[in-house]
Amino acid sequence: MPIKIQGDLPVKEILEKENIFVMDENRAIHQDIRPIQILILNLMPLKEETELQLLRSLSNTPLQVDVSFMTVESHQSKNTSISHLNKFYQTFSELKNQKFDGMIITGAPVEQMEFEEVDYWDEIVEIMDWTDTHVTSTIYLCWAAQAGLYHHYGLQKRPLDHKMFGLFWHRVLNRKIPLVRGFDDVFLAPHSRHTEVPIEDIHACRELTVLAESDEAGLFLAMADGGRKIFVMGHPEYDRVTLDGEYKRDMGKGLPIDIPKNYYRDDDPENKPLLMWRAHANNLYTNWLNYYVYQSTPYDLMGTPDFPVK
Repeated sequence: MPIKIQGDLPVKEILEKENIFVMDENRAIHQDIRPIQILILNLMPLKEETELQLLRSLSNTPLQVDVSFMTVESHQSKNTSISHLNKFYQTFSELKNQKFDGMIITGAPVEQMEFEEVDYWDEIVEIMDWTDTHVTSTIYLCWAAQAGLYHHYGLQKRPLDHKMFGLFWHRVLNRKIPLVRGFDDVFLAPHSRHTEVPIEDIHACRELTVLAESDEAGLFLAMADGGRKIFVMGHPEYDRVTLDGEYKRDMGKGLPIDIPKNYYRDDDPENKPLLMWRAHANNLYTNWLNYYVYQSTPYDLMGTPDFPVK
């Protein structure tokens, strides 16, 4: 089944060339089904790149998925045009009276700042609290995962002595939980961050269940509230060349950066990056949509009482 997006969203043509089934509003209104409503709060600076990555990730499911994009009001993007934001994005003020089956909150390039120093922190807190009563299940990615763990459970992040950068091996825990159904015992996933929430602090939090972790990179995947909150510390949505672009960008700026681990054949940046995490990334998003969104959400989102707050 397709994902529904605005017909003139720029990434639509790319998705269609990749044989990803997308439909616009005109075709969607003739479908006699109740599609899954997914909201993406896109905090990444290159918004169109992140749109493409996440829409690819949500496309591997038999469900029809309607995607809406949200941006924060308390910060002005420097890397995405105002016309693009005005045309394809809505604000929290415009969306806060709606309910959604699922939500994704992306990472953001602010991890080296204290949470309260981020200019849109108060707005993010309001949105995170809003999800308790208006969203069936929320995925927090990378910086958003750290922000969610801090806000909901008081877990502090700490700086790393070097950037966690590249592909890292993780092992699956709690295999019977549907979110990791179909995962191999060990798998690779991308990380790109300067901070972490200590894995021992996460294990010590009784509300959290760790589903995948790494001896080197720490947490990859945890959940709480029966899957209403899902924390992904890495970037499973990254495409083949995302880490390559980050590496060459930092090299060009003269910033200290190591070659991303386990990424280039023979650790040679002149070689094409190896794509070794796509299957597990697709599995993660498909499991989320199936087990924690589709099978948990009410048919009539607006006709049901508020979701219980735990």
